[in-house]
Amino acid sequence: MIKVLIADDHHLVRNGLAALLQKLDDIVVVGEASDGVEAVDKCAELRPDVVVMDIAMPRLDGSQAARKIISSGDPPAVVMLSIHTDPVLIQQLVRTGVKGYLLKKSAPEELALAVRSASQRKLYLSPLIADSVLDGLINRPSGESPRKRADLLTAREREVLQLIAEGNTNHAIANTLKISVKTVEKHRANLMAKLEVQGMAELIRVAFLQGLIFSDLFEQTDAASWAAGQAPDG
Repeated sequence: MIKVLIADDHHLVRNGLAALLQKLDDIVVVGEASDGVEAVDKCAELRPDVVVMDIAMPRLDGSQAARKIISSGDPPAVVMLSIHTDPVLIQQLVRTGVKGYLLKKSAPEELALAVRSASQRKLYLSPLIADSVLDGLINRPSGESPRKRADLLTAREREVLQLIAEGNTNHAIANTLKISVKTVEKHRANLMAKLEVQGMAELIRVAFLQGLIFSDLFEQTDAASWAAGQAPDG
């Protein structure tokens, strides 16, 4: 039996994914997680074979959670679920060890295909994005990547960035990460310096466009216009 953990911040989505998988004789859902931090913890606790994880989740987004899970000892295979189709983003995830990438508009039967493939440590990509992603992986362009600045960020800075994007104050971020407010302020300053931005609105806009943060806020609205005109500064 293939043991699966489902991570998504929407209860109805988790139920729907579980219902699809529980119909199959060779797959069992062993647990659920509602955010990235819980997903990392549940992986260590439940030891699933495969994690099906949304990329846009609170506290720790799916891409960051995937990196933590993959870097652990004897990790499960990770299948990402998202609306995002940017091939560069998906290529980065594949290079970090993600074994599957499903679009939310994929046919239901693709979920089973992805889980079974990932359990065998084989890569599965939704047909809608497979060609563009594989082309980039096979014919990797030379020269400086447009995301090179983003590669300078530490894991902690990425966590702080996600929490900033969710609208958390410095005190709330400090409490969540169990660090001091002064340390949060230092991380904010480092983020703006490394991404070469001046204010919080620009920081969030650049971070989203470079695939550093993922949020339902962006999935439900026009990301560019929100980040350009409505993001809170400070």
